[in-house]
Amino acid sequence: MIHQPIHTLADAYRRGDLTPTAVAEAYLARIDALDRRVRAYLTIVREQALAAARESERRWRAGTPRGPLDGAPIALKDVLCTRGVRTTAGSKILDTFVPPYDATVVERLRAAGAVILGKTNLDEFAMGSSTEHSGFHPTRNPWDLTRVPGGSSGGSAAAVAAGMAAGGFGTDTGGSIRQPAAFCGVVGMKPTYGRVSRYGVVALASSLDQVGPFAQDVTDAAHLLGAVAGHDRRDATSIPAPVPDYAAELAKGVAGLTLGLPDEYFIDGMDPDVERAVRAAIEVLKGLGARVESVSLPTTRHALAAYYVILPAEASSNLARYDGVKFGLRVSAHDLVGMESRTRAAGFGAEVKRRIMLGTYALSAGYYDAYYGKAQSVRTLVRREFAAAFARVDLIVAPTTPNVAFKLGEKEDPLSMYLNDVFTIPGNLSGITGVSVPCGFSVSGLPIGLQILGRPLDEARVLRAAYAYEQATSWRGRRPDLP
Repeated sequence: MIHQPIHTLADAYRRGDLTPTAVAEAYLARIDALDRRVRAYLTIVREQALAAARESERRWRAGTPRGPLDGAPIALKDVLCTRGVRTTAGSKILDTFVPPYDATVVERLRAAGAVILGKTNLDEFAMGSSTEHSGFHPTRNPWDLTRVPGGSSGGSAAAVAAGMAAGGFGTDTGGSIRQPAAFCGVVGMKPTYGRVSRYGVVALASSLDQVGPFAQDVTDAAHLLGAVAGHDRRDATSIPAPVPDYAAELAKGVAGLTLGLPDEYFIDGMDPDVERAVRAAIEVLKGLGARVESVSLPTTRHALAAYYVILPAEASSNLARYDGVKFGLRVSAHDLVGMESRTRAAGFGAEVKRRIMLGTYALSAGYYDAYYGKAQSVRTLVRREFAAAFARVDLIVAPTTPNVAFKLGEKEDPLSMYLNDVFTIPGNLSGITGVSVPCGFSVSGLPIGLQILGRPLDEARVLRAAYAYEQATSWRGRRPDLP
């Protein structure tokens, strides 16, 4: 039952071949056996998971399941607030924080009958591309335990890849779902900004953050997204638009669609295995009836620099609330200033401190226009270029990352780490949707991801193209060898 997609589990529940309780117990046992090596989780909610599974089992036996996610074992990135369960954001400063409410995404998953197994590891406050910058421990890639799973949502990606969850959720601020999905050989979806509520999500950069699913296949990704998407009055940025039946759209294929291929996404220094696999995937899509033409996104080369001004600026504002006064860690001192300084020094890691300082500087008097203002101007250009491209093509296809998963500790220089997000960041700056789907392996056996980008609110077409490619290839059937 491990590594069965969620929709296959639902079919087995319907037939009576499996029960949600047996499946939850199997996943919890696998976590016990494997997570000492992978270290994908920060918190396991064993009793809650089994209780939810038993309730799901009663519904299936009564013939009244809540939908395709009823009884599905799910892992949540530890930035999603969970009532009564600690939510750390991967930081020591929130080590003992227990929210009194659920995030909207969590509410909707519970309403759909999902069985939440636990909270997964991440780069502290989602600041990173490798899950090495967690305040607790690094997570390892199930395909090679000496390598990173990507980040910042590396814990959720690794849990799904390792068969320690049937599906998962993360957040994508600059590629933090798509990049670990590519590194771990799973499907990872970034919805349109505003498609999924951010209420109850520990904020990093409020104009960039978006919640999305990890899945074993595209069908599961469609079901997971459908369960959590939709307007939420508690989130001022939530889009009041109807949610399509994503799963029902999958089988329409790509025949007749025009796919844009941006030259700027094939750069010097790219891993030749990645370029080979992505170009082969594009040939598969052409063979399925899609037409491919070149598009130009010249501001892509400036997007990384703009992002690393905008994100730290917003992060420095969002993280100002962690001062030891209302919640989280408090380190005593003789006065308020001393207490705040000591608390932040003890609670924040090096990468978080680095970005707070960068962001505060970019927002300071005399520098705001030179840095933050110019970065926002670049963001506008990125949006316009995507809009112009989508006036000519239906979707854009590109590599998800320029390289495969790298060794733990290999990228100690911050700039080399930041470059991992060069192909995913433009999608966040523009607010569009995108998915990473497995498209091959390197000569060393590491997964490679194909990125498919679409217009705002065009998740259905993005998933449709990913599904067509997935069904025409066999990559989804390969799993890491973790005895």
